[in-house]
Amino acid sequence: MFLAACLTALCYEIAPFGLRGLPAAGVGFLLALGILLAELRFRRVEIRRLVGGAVGAVLGMFAALLVTLVISRTNVPEPTKSFLEYASLLALGYLGLVLGWERGGELKIASVDGIKYAQPAALEPMKLLDTSVLIDGRIADVCEAHFLDGVLGVPQFVLHELQLVADSSDSSKRQRGRRGLEVLQRMQKMPQADVRILDQDSSQADDVDHKLVELARRLGAKIVTNDYNLNKVATVQGIAVLNVNQLANALKPVVLPGEPMRVLILREGKEPNQGVAYLDDGTMVVVDGGRRLINKSVDIQVTSVHQTTAGKMIFGRLDERPEQPASLPRQAAAAAAGRGESIGNSRVDVLPVRPENGSRLPEPPPFDRGARPIFPEPDAD
Repeated sequence: MFLAACLTALCYEIAPFGLRGLPAAGVGFLLALGILLAELRFRRVEIRRLVGGAVGAVLGMFAALLVTLVISRTNVPEPTKSFLEYASLLALGYLGLVLGWERGGELKIASVDGIKYAQPAALEPMKLLDTSVLIDGRIADVCEAHFLDGVLGVPQFVLHELQLVADSSDSSKRQRGRRGLEVLQRMQKMPQADVRILDQDSSQADDVDHKLVELARRLGAKIVTNDYNLNKVATVQGIAVLNVNQLANALKPVVLPGEPMRVLILREGKEPNQGVAYLDDGTMVVVDGGRRLINKSVDIQVTSVHQTTAGKMIFGRLDERPEQPASLPRQAAAAAAGRGESIGNSRVDVLPVRPENGSRLPEPPPFDRGARPIFPEPDAD
């Protein structure tokens, strides 16, 4: 307001362009309004772009000065000469400003004393995050495990789309959008992750995917996404893509046909007599003959493994190898007991057997000690 009041009063007193009174004050007010609008616009611009635009405009005017010196030495009529001079000044100044503004993002301000070009992208690789990968949330775990290095860029249009999803009237979409914002905030707090919000935009593209592809091509960056269609479009145009789903599939354990596996049958399959189970990593296991064993843990044998666009599927059948019955230990114990009993019986047979009526055994006849004749011993004579 102070600037507008000062310019209005100044133009009212000076009366520029032959205007006096209220018209002169109106010119001052319009000039102040234009300056304020330019200030609001420049507040959102990076300092590199401002420096690039200023340097480009100065170089453009210097080139226009050289053209004007050449034109002044020609025999061209004065009206044409004036037109060429003003046209060259406007054209070259505008070109310098626009080119400096666009290429100013490649400048890197190292210190207050000087400006130098940025190092090659290999020293500071840039990876652009898509909306889908932020909503998914696994990218935060990957960053926490130190598997992603370099700068992780989140363009403003991606952040805007994430905000629109978080403000949706649908509860599921609103929850997904808020989850994406929480994941982004979590990544910004990680000391090993360099997450930057990029103000760069592509005015030629319509939707977010095209803007992201154009920005990645201009910056020479990679795209981190879970979107299958965006993955294909970017790959066709020669842009490197990091797909978190492909990384998850690559980290799944390798299962070969013929290997045993123990799974929990959760539901029935599409085909008759099929059951469906899931591994800890979410891999679907289709078990032939498992429909009757729902909510039971069974041993299966892998028959084949198929890789699809949605992930890996494992097919197997029930493991019908004969198991040792539980009654075998009992039978072995009974047989051992039987052998011990037979040995005991054989020992008992050598002992005298008592009669069944419980009477005592007959005693042997007494020794007969009756009188016997005593014969005298003959004399020694």
